Amino acid sequence: MTRSSLASIPTGDNPPAKPLPTAEQVERLIAALESAASAASAAELELKCFTPAEAAPLLGKTPNWVIEAIQDGRIPCTYIGKSPRMTAAHIRWVQANGERKPSKYAKPIKSAA
Repeated sequence: MTRSSLASIPTGDNPPAKPLPTAEQVERLIAALESAASAASAAELELKCFTPAEAAPLLGKTPNWVIEAIQDGRIPCTYIGKSPRMTAAHIRWVQANGERKPSKYAKPIKSAA
């Protein structure tokens, strides 16, 4: 054992130094923090008006379906000028009113037990 090998053994007074993050890790951390800071809050989403193209993925439909449903009056919307927009409340309404309950005459589901 040499003096230099003894110097690298941590003692109670000198805990081992942690390795510094790499440049790639720092860049990824910065990107994650910036995306978290730019994310919309719940209050902002409540006030936002979604275009049919923005509302479509939230509803699991195509933008064309949303536009046709708005034009047919099947789903609620609000107009800003001549442009249809959907609020968060409209999207929740579509999700809630799209629910279909089984008929009382439907065949019961057999359990695999």
